[in-house]
Amino acid sequence: MNVTELPTPAVVIDADVLDHNLAAMAAAHPGTALRPHVKAHKCTALAAAQRAVGHHAFTCATVREVLGMADAGLGDDLLLANEVLDLTRLRALALAQEHASITVAVDSPETVDAAAAAGLRSVLVDVNVGMPRCGCRPDEAGRIADLARARGMDVRGVMGYEGHLMMVDDPADQRQRVDDAMDRLLAAHDLVGGSVVSAGGTGTYHLHTRVSEVQAGSYALMDSHYARLGHPFQQAVHVFGTVVSATPKFAVADVGLKAMGMDHGNPTVETLDGQGADVWFLSDEHVTFVPHTGVATVGDRVRVVPAHIDPTMALHAAAWIARGHEVIDRWPIDLRGW
Repeated sequence: MNVTELPTPAVVIDADVLDHNLAAMAAAHPGTALRPHVKAHKCTALAAAQRAVGHHAFTCATVREVLGMADAGLGDDLLLANEVLDLTRLRALALAQEHASITVAVDSPETVDAAAAAGLRSVLVDVNVGMPRCGCRPDEAGRIADLARARGMDVRGVMGYEGHLMMVDDPADQRQRVDDAMDRLLAAHDLVGGSVVSAGGTGTYHLHTRVSEVQAGSYALMDSHYARLGHPFQQAVHVFGTVVSATPKFAVADVGLKAMGMDHGNPTVETLDGQGADVWFLSDEHVTFVPHTGVATVGDRVRVVPAHIDPTMALHAAAWIARGHEVIDRWPIDLRGW
C-alpha cells in the first residue's frame, strides 16, 4: 500500500527516521542510562524497537501502560512514574509482579499506604524539583522512604521531573536551572538511599550526567514543539490528512481536534512535496489552512506535524509504518486509556 492510499486521518511513522532517532538517543544514553517514557507513543511495538537498541527499562504514566508492557513481554523493569491511589488498579499491578518487575512512585503517606495495601513490592520516592505537579519536598523524602520500608517495601531511590525546564531558550540558563533542580533531587537521594536517581526528558537529556537514568520519551517520534530546540532528533511521525474542501483562499483537511493534541498550539501543515502552509484554526474534524504557494485541490493529501506528540498518539488506534511512500507495517497504539 502507498501512504496516499491510507484512510485519513492516519498516523504515519517514517521507519528510517525512527531508526535514526532511536540510535541517536542510544548513543547519548546507552542501556540502563535511559528509561524511555512510553507515554509519548503508547505503543508496545515501538517500545520493542527501543529495547532492540539496548533499553530494557521503561517509564510508564498509567497503570494501563504498565500492564500492557508486562503482557507484551517488556516487563524487565517498569516504573509507574505517577501517584495512584485506586486499590483495584494497584492490585492489578501487584498481580503482574509475578511476571514483571514493577516499581511505583510515591510522594506521601497516603500513596505509600495504598501501594503497601495492594501488595506492591518496590517504590521510588517522587521529589518535587521545581515543577508544581507531584512530588514531595526534598526534605520530606527520607520520611516517605522510611514509611515505605516500614511497610516492607524496597525503596529503590528517587525520581524528579524538571518538566518546567524542557523549553528554556537560553542554553546557559537552562543548564544552571537543571543543575539546581538536580541539586534538590540529589539532596533528597542522600536522605532516601537506593541505586536509582531518575530524571529528565527530551528537552534536557543532554544535560544529565549526575543521574542514573533519563526518562526521555518524545525523542523517538518528535513534534514541532521539541523540534525548535535543535536536538539531533528528526520528525518521524505525521498525521496524514485529505483535503475535503477548497477555495481559492483556503483549504480544509480532515485532521481536527479529535486527531491532534493542541495544548502546545497549532500543528504545522505541509503538502507531500514539502510545501508549507499557514494554519488558521482547527475544529472538531477539520484543519483550515492556506498553502504558501498555489492552491490546494480537493483530494490532495497533506502531512500535519503535531505540536505535542503524546496526546496526539493517544487519539489514534494505530500507526502505519512507512519507508518512503510504501506502507510496510501497522502498529496498534495499544497502551491507550488508564
